[in-house]
Amino acid sequence: MKKSHGPAFRVAQLDLAKCPICRGNAVVKGVFHELACIQCQSSGWVSADTGDAVPLKVLVTQLSIRLQAAEHQVELLSREPLLSGPAALYEHNNRRGAGGTNYTGD
Repeated sequence: MKKSHGPAFRVAQLDLAKCPICRGNAVVKGVFHELACIQCQSSGWVSADTGDAVPLKVLVTQLSIRLQAAEHQVELLSREPLLSGPAALYEHNNRRGAGGTNYTGD
């Protein structure tokens, strides 16, 4: 380890797991109404390693990292063409028909 003092240059992504008590819902069912889960501090997430509640300041950062990664994944998947193979031939104009229209050979 090179650094000996100061904050880390990058925030490390922690392993989070759904709370085993509330199953990620942040509330538990009481007799008459729902109560806030005390195991996870009503967040629905706990540390995967220890099972303890994650401090809210750290949890916000960790969820933001996960959200950014998910948005990046969605962006990459949306760039790819949805159709491939024979179905793709019917979707774009090949300009082989009369007047430059699409010709599929049907």
